[in-house]
Amino acid sequence: MKNYISLQVPVEKDAFDRLPADFYQDEEKDTRAVGYWKAAWLRLKKNRIAMTALVIILLITLFAVVGPLLSPYTYDQQVHGDENLFPCAAHPFGTDRLGRDLMVRCMIGTRISLLVGVVSAFIVMVIGSIYGAISGLCGGKVDLVMMRVVDVIYSVPEILLIVVIKLVIDEPLSHVAALQKIGSGLIAIFIVYGCLYWVGMARIVRGQVMQLKEMEYVTAANALGAKRGELIREHLIPNCIGQLIATVMMQIPSAIFTEAFLSFLGMGVSAPMASLGSLTSDALSGLTVAPYRMIFPAVIISLIILSFNLFGDGLRDALDPKMKKS
Repeated sequence: MKNYISLQVPVEKDAFDRLPADFYQDEEKDTRAVGYWKAAWLRLKKNRIAMTALVIILLITLFAVVGPLLSPYTYDQQVHGDENLFPCAAHPFGTDRLGRDLMVRCMIGTRISLLVGVVSAFIVMVIGSIYGAISGLCGGKVDLVMMRVVDVIYSVPEILLIVVIKLVIDEPLSHVAALQKIGSGLIAIFIVYGCLYWVGMARIVRGQVMQLKEMEYVTAANALGAKRGELIREHLIPNCIGQLIATVMMQIPSAIFTEAFLSFLGMGVSAPMASLGSLTSDALSGLTVAPYRMIFPAVIISLIILSFNLFGDGLRDALDPKMKKS
C-alpha cells in the first residue's frame, strides 16, 4: 500500500545557502535604540510645516539681530530730504514722515518683539514650573491652597494691570537713564508676566508631577531619603522638560502680541525706540497716502506669531506623540 502522506518537503537547490554578511544591516539601523530627544527630532523633521516655521523664525532672528549691524542707517537717524519716500534702492522699506529708514526700524522693532517674547516666556517657565512642581508634589491641603491662589490670579485682568503698573512706575523710572530708552511699558509687561502669566504653566507642571510622583523611580528616591527639593530638581522637572518646552514655545507669540498691542496703543516702548506695534500705530495717519508703512511691520508681526504657533504645535506633537494620536 502506497503512503500518500509524506513529511518530506521538496527542497530546491541552493535554498539553504549562507546569507550575506550585510543581510541584517538595514534591520539593525531601524531597530537600534534611539533616545528621547533624538526620536523627538526625527519626528519633528518629518513635520514639514513645523520645519518651515522654524526656518522662518531663524530668518526673522537674523533679520533682527544682524540686520541693524549691516544697515547704513540707525533707527533714529533722520535723513533730510528723504521724508515719506516709497520703497526704493536706498530705502527698501521706504521712509517715514521724519525721513527715518523703515527697514532698520522694522529690524529694531522685531528685535524688541523677540526679546519680549523670550524673556517673558523664560519668566513664566521658571516661576510656573517651580510653583506647579511644589503644588503637585506636596498634594493635600498645600495643593488645595496653592491652586485656589492660581484661580484668584486667573481672575485678574492682565491688560488693565499692565496699564496701572505702567502709570505707577513711570515717574520712578524717569530718573533712571538706562531704563528710559526701552520705556516703562516693557518693564510693566515683564512685571505682569512674572506676577500673572505663569499660572497656566503651573497647572500643566502640576498635572505632570502628580503623574510622575507615582512612578517607581520617585518611590525609590523617597525610600533612599531624597528631599523634596532634590526630587523636584533631579527627578520631576527633568521628566517634564518636553512639556515645558512645548508650552514655552506657545507662550512666546502671546507675549509678542501683548507687547505689539500695548505699543500700538502708545503704552509700549518710548520714542524714538521702534516697535512693530508703534510702527503700525504711526502708519495709521498716512494709511491712504503711504500704505507701505503699515504693510511691512504688519506682515512681520503676522509671520512671527504664525511661525511660533506652527512650530509650537509641531514641537508639542514631536515631544509627546500620544497627544497627536489622541
